[in-house]
Amino acid sequence: MIVKMLTLGTLYTNCYIVGCSETKEALIIDPGFEEKKDAKKVLEEIKQQDLQVKYIVNTHGHPDHIGGNRAIKEATNAPILIHEYDAPMLTNPTGNLLRPFKLHAMSPPADKTLHEGNIIQTGKTTLKVLHTPGHSKGSISLLGNDVVFTGDTLFAGSIGRYDLPGGSYKEIIHSIKRLATLPEHVKVYPGHGPTSTIGKEKNNNPFLQMNI
Repeated sequence: MIVKMLTLGTLYTNCYIVGCSETKEALIIDPGFEEKKDAKKVLEEIKQQDLQVKYIVNTHGHPDHIGGNRAIKEATNAPILIHEYDAPMLTNPTGNLLRPFKLHAMSPPADKTLHEGNIIQTGKTTLKVLHTPGHSKGSISLLGNDVVFTGDTLFAGSIGRYDLPGGSYKEIIHSIKRLATLPEHVKVYPGHGPTSTIGKEKNNNPFLQMNI
């Protein structure tokens, strides 16, 4: 599995390029940027790795995770995937907090909506959709072989905000407790900040220690 993390945009979102080293098929998780220079960075990385982008996947519908959808879709013609509950946020500047965050980029609508248990296949790389609400109603995590992309649900040493529209402290705690049941060696790739592991989070994340 190829995993490349690019931290982009005004809110320093982790955008991930995830690919199959054998078939060179790939997907992009959370292209959360507005500037053309950031889109260029992503597209240059794809070209350098000789990858074919099969999907654009959003872990949730906030603008700092969907802002680059249009640029990447126009360049690659890849379909946009997002959970059913957050799909309306792609085209609703109020619902996706575009205006409150003073961001401007709008996304095309979803080409396909995701649900718990869906499998996203790129070559020989598979990611399983885990519905992990709390930061938003449709927040998802993507579980691969020894890796999990947690969006804004679980961070290294913290969790995502739950005070935004559609957020819920009760739901996000339930979601991180679910993630904590994964094997401790599983590497955590969050939507912001440094990477971690499930074991490190179980031992050091105060939100998990309070609730396990």
